[in-house]
Amino acid sequence: MEILVMAGQLILGLSILVGLHELGHLLAAKAFGMRVEQYFIGFPPKVFSIKRGETEYGIGAIPLGGFVKISGMIDESLDTAHTNAEPQPYEFRSKPAWQRLIVMLGGIIVNVIVGIMIFVIMAYKNGNTYLAAEDVKYGIVAYDLAKSIGLQTGDKIVKVNGKEITDFNEIRSSEVMLGDNSTYTVERNGNRVDIDIPNDLADKLIDSKGGPSEPFVAPIEPFKVGELAPGQPAEKAGLKTGDFITSVNNVPIQYYHQFVDAMKSLKNKQITLGINRNGTPLTLTMTTTPDGTIGFYKESLLKLTTEDYTFGEALSVGTKRAFQVVFDNIKGFGKIFRGEVSASKALSGPIGIAQNLFGGIWMWDRFWTVTGLLSMALAFMNALPIPALDGGHATILGYEIISGRKPSDKFLEGAQRVGMVMLLGLMAFAIFNDVFKAFF
Repeated sequence: MEILVMAGQLILGLSILVGLHELGHLLAAKAFGMRVEQYFIGFPPKVFSIKRGETEYGIGAIPLGGFVKISGMIDESLDTAHTNAEPQPYEFRSKPAWQRLIVMLGGIIVNVIVGIMIFVIMAYKNGNTYLAAEDVKYGIVAYDLAKSIGLQTGDKIVKVNGKEITDFNEIRSSEVMLGDNSTYTVERNGNRVDIDIPNDLADKLIDSKGGPSEPFVAPIEPFKVGELAPGQPAEKAGLKTGDFITSVNNVPIQYYHQFVDAMKSLKNKQITLGINRNGTPLTLTMTTTPDGTIGFYKESLLKLTTEDYTFGEALSVGTKRAFQVVFDNIKGFGKIFRGEVSASKALSGPIGIAQNLFGGIWMWDRFWTVTGLLSMALAFMNALPIPALDGGHATILGYEIISGRKPSDKFLEGAQRVGMVMLLGLMAFAIFNDVFKAFF
């Protein structure tokens, strides 16, 4: 069922984004009097189509892209039959270069607008709920990777790159993970210590399957028992929502990471929990699962801060978040080119996107957030100056506008073929990489 949910979210999200992207090309082309022969969401074979005026609108069976076919344009279809005839007034090739440039940028512009709109609406709807750095009163839990760079459990991270932090999540921001020569400043035993962050930290935080590896750091959390999983040992033994776990096999427990550590060596074993229920001490006995769990969700006792945004504030915050996706993509590619992040870990195709971003539970807020992220990423990728992408077409048109010389149809055809080979190779690598990470 989870696979169907992941696939459904991916297909819906991509269909929305590709449909709007291609609509940007279509509207710009029609605005300048160009004939649009086809508008398709998905690639052939054709599933359904309907013709309205001069344009055939349809849906393809492969839901991983789409296309608009404009008369007189050498595109991914590599249809060059028109090159032997005289240009017609309604053809792409007969229009001024500036109009053709706008048509090629139409999809990117629409994706940017859609991405900004989604981030703005989500910011206005949900505001910003976060764990304030000042409310992480007990410091951090440092896991193995964090320990390897010099962090210790109990440290309080107070600065990132010399700047005081207000949101605990700033310690895992793109500025840190994708930046260079970053530092943490921590309070430890009454002193402040600077910790250098290695430039390949992002690579170490990604496991071989392209998802998050082991935890890095977490806040030290006092906790109580939250929702119970039906039929699990905790419920059967009589544990209640709101109980405080005070010990495991007579080992005192105060924080959640202590409980997790205590349970690691207690898989499929009988244990005794000390409980505080409304001020009354109790003892419960149960047998853990083979995974060493008992079946409850923790309820953190750390206070979260929520700030609501006016529409004007949401407009500013949402726009900033949208363009941060582009900046992070640029930083990420820089890390890959410098060898600080493995391409096989960082690059994902449709399977990786479905697994690591959408997930197996349909949550509308997450769906729209991921769709907004993908919209900005799609705009960035299409803007790259690679033949066959919008950015490649735009680069050639920019040359034409500046030089006043139009490249030959033979050159355009050759560039398109090279671009298609590059894109197909990249797509094949991404899909193979997804399959390898999923099954090996």
